[in-house]
Amino acid sequence: MAKFEQTLERWLSRLVDVRPDEVRAMLWAFAYFFCLLTSYYVLRPVRDEMGVAGGVRNMQWLFTATFITMLVAVPVYGAIVARLPRSKFIPLVYHFFVLNLVMFWALLWFRIAPGEAARAFFVWVNVFNLFVVSIFWSFLADLFRTDQAKRLFGFIAAGGTAGALLGPMLTVSLAGLLGPTLLLLVAAAFLEVAVFCAARLEKRALLQQPAQSQEKAVPPSPVGGNPFAGFLLIAKSPYLAGIALWVICLSLAGTFLYFTQAELVAAASGDPGTRTRIFATIDLVSSILTLIVLFLATGRLVQRFGTGPAAAFLPAIFAIGFAVLAATPVLAIAMAFQALQRTANFSISNPAREMLFTAVDREEKYKAKNIIDGVLFRGADAVWAWAFTALRGIGLDGAGIALATIPLVLGWLLLALGLGRAQERRSAAMAKPQDQTQTAGGST
Repeated sequence: MAKFEQTLERWLSRLVDVRPDEVRAMLWAFAYFFCLLTSYYVLRPVRDEMGVAGGVRNMQWLFTATFITMLVAVPVYGAIVARLPRSKFIPLVYHFFVLNLVMFWALLWFRIAPGEAARAFFVWVNVFNLFVVSIFWSFLADLFRTDQAKRLFGFIAAGGTAGALLGPMLTVSLAGLLGPTLLLLVAAAFLEVAVFCAARLEKRALLQQPAQSQEKAVPPSPVGGNPFAGFLLIAKSPYLAGIALWVICLSLAGTFLYFTQAELVAAASGDPGTRTRIFATIDLVSSILTLIVLFLATGRLVQRFGTGPAAAFLPAIFAIGFAVLAATPVLAIAMAFQALQRTANFSISNPAREMLFTAVDREEKYKAKNIIDGVLFRGADAVWAWAFTALRGIGLDGAGIALATIPLVLGWLLLALGLGRAQERRSAAMAKPQDQTQTAGGST
């Protein structure tokens, strides 16, 4: 076993700048994210088809329903975080979502109010995605220091991308054999494995702690505080407000592209199976590209250029993409644009954004971050969905909307660079002499 571990460490060191005592924590995090995003990407093409089937012109209502659901869910989550340690509330939230999947399976399998169940499922998947991914990154920001995040988050994110690659493949291969409904149980199974990986990662962090600190390992206590404290934390912190604005800009660009793509897909085909395959193809291509970049380049790029330029890479892609789409508003361009922006997001800019949270305290990581990733993101989705509908209502076509978005995207790029500089200052200020004794994968 020791020889195998040494061989594995040598192999991994060629891909990522990982220390020997960080390897196990990194691999459990990789597996955790892999299972999490496999679960989500099994569901995503099903969700997208339900959205198109319900009518592109009605999708703003589904986005609004998602925002309202997040407004209700986030305070409940905040109350759980305040009272339970992370070793308890993380599996509790994931088990709750597994139960939801089983309930949706029953509703759709026995055709109990299928129309209402389909619309509720579209909203639920949007809430599910933000919650489970936000919790994952909050957990990692709690475990790893900023210097470790720069080296390891790219590789860990590759686990999620591998899951994002497997998920559409499972959907494409199993949808005809099992049908969309049974895919919900496949997603539930992967989510349960993710819970197991999270527990192993937590245990690994506790086992590593005494080796460095020479003290008895103590599980992190509940965060405590007010369930609504995240809103106040964001309002009081220009840094957190800047991250929130980054997410709002991402929502604007992503929503406008999503609606433009949905219109082009709806115009291209009236067949649900064809539309589902189009969405799955975009997911598959972007996942392959993202996996390559994450394994080969992300960690080195972030270490070389810093968090700010990495976070700014996505708005740069959006600026170029909207310019091309404005000039040539066709489905093939929209599909390529979507695949490239997802690659830029998941391989470089999203890991960089998650690194920004290594420079905040635990309450901000679990409460403010969830509000930013959940309420503000989905609230922005709803606002921009209605804005897109209004722009179309006054006669602006997809090309015109794309052109009008470019100046806003360039402002987003400047914001990303400023956040990167702020993170470096905060990380330096938070550094303590005892940080040198902390474990790789131990609590910060």
